[in-house]
Amino acid sequence: MNNCLLIPIAVFSSFVLTELIRQYTINNELIDIPNERSSHSMPTPRGGGLSLVIIFLFGISFVDSISKDILFALLGSGFIVAGIGFLDDHGHVPAKWRLLVHFMASFWVLYWLGSITEFHFFNITITSSFISGGLAAFLLVWLLNLFNFMDGIDGIAATEAIFVSLAGAFFSWSYGLESIMFIGLILAASIIGFLFLNWPPAKIFMGDVGSGFLGLMIGVIAYASILEGVSVWIWIILLALFLTDSGITLLRRILKRDKWYEAHCSHAYQHAARKWGHKTTTISVLLINLFFLFPMALMVQLYPAFSFWITLFTFLPLIYIALKFKAGLNDNI
Repeated sequence: MNNCLLIPIAVFSSFVLTELIRQYTINNELIDIPNERSSHSMPTPRGGGLSLVIIFLFGISFVDSISKDILFALLGSGFIVAGIGFLDDHGHVPAKWRLLVHFMASFWVLYWLGSITEFHFFNITITSSFISGGLAAFLLVWLLNLFNFMDGIDGIAATEAIFVSLAGAFFSWSYGLESIMFIGLILAASIIGFLFLNWPPAKIFMGDVGSGFLGLMIGVIAYASILEGVSVWIWIILLALFLTDSGITLLRRILKRDKWYEAHCSHAYQHAARKWGHKTTTISVLLINLFFLFPMALMVQLYPAFSFWITLFTFLPLIYIALKFKAGLNDNI
């Protein structure tokens, strides 16, 4: 099958499957009921992310010239993470068991893709595959949970994932990595079909089955492209908005001795949504990504010698925004 045909097929199939899942969840009363930690006020079906899981994993198997290693890394880790997320959506799974499964998925990825043999940071060079492999596993698990943390208002996680997937596809193409480019495009297409029903006001939520899956799939695509020469700084910048909000929120909650691992609604984007509404906040995130983060990532590609300083400059206004919107603080502070 022509790789380009996979993209519109994925969008349409994901939309149809999301609607079928929505009807199933309504009929079986799999509804997210708002509570004091929610950013929503209306009961809404959950678990719609299962559609993009199915369409993406099925779609990438048709990509021409995709390497066996990347395909098996995506399929295996995707099934593992989506499976534990599906179980958590239908009945609570203790955090320690979820985390164990998340690390199993990340080690599966490393088994197929291998570890980075050399990593340079200023004048420091890390050549230990054990250290680089452990760091990669930790970062994959962190990225997986990052999207889980940030999936708190209508459309925001899906919109972020579409942007990162499409931007990552562009940079993969610019490095001559055609198969990785199409993987990113199919992931974006699968999410777009879902987003039609998740756009504010959402008719269905993504659920853990979708949010964790998206974070890991983006992580695998990024890792595979980094192994082929794409700058790690590009991916850090593309994810900078989510990294900043979640990082400052987590740090503040730890310093306040809150139970940082429990659900809450104190991220900067959640404060912004209570002030501006879900749609305005999600659109604002998209605009920052398109008109600030993408150009900065492009600067890294054009001026690789200044990658660290460009990345640092990129994070400074994002840190200011997160602090301004009280990331990690309660509304009454």
